[in-house]
Amino acid sequence: MADGAPLRVVAADDDDDIRALVAIAVERAGLDLVASAADGDAAWEAIRTTVPHIAILDVSMPGKSGLDLCQLIRGDASLKDTTILLLSASVTEWSQKSGLDVGANEYLMKPFSPRELAARLSELAVELEENQ
Repeated sequence: MADGAPLRVVAADDDDDIRALVAIAVERAGLDLVASAADGDAAWEAIRTTVPHIAILDVSMPGKSGLDLCQLIRGDASLKDTTILLLSASVTEWSQKSGLDVGANEYLMKPFSPRELAARLSELAVELEENQ
């Protein structure tokens, strides 16, 4: 960011291993993981509280789904600029279109490597920096 602070990230996935991989990727990308949630309801609370630059959301998790969270984020004026990256084990054309239709910026298929996610997060960070 222009002020030198790292971009804030909230991650949500009901799988502990995926959350750990996301944390590794966020650290490798030089970003700040401000909250990590195991369900959509906790994720929504964290997103509203921290106003992250990037939200990494599992499409299918307890409580609010990643798609539900996309709609909530896009409907909230204070969060509308949040970049949303959806994670899903289902990467059919229909599922990707559904995610993008509700406002996701990116769609990444599971399983993924921390290196792959870190690279994509680094690219997103550059794009966000350039647009500020």
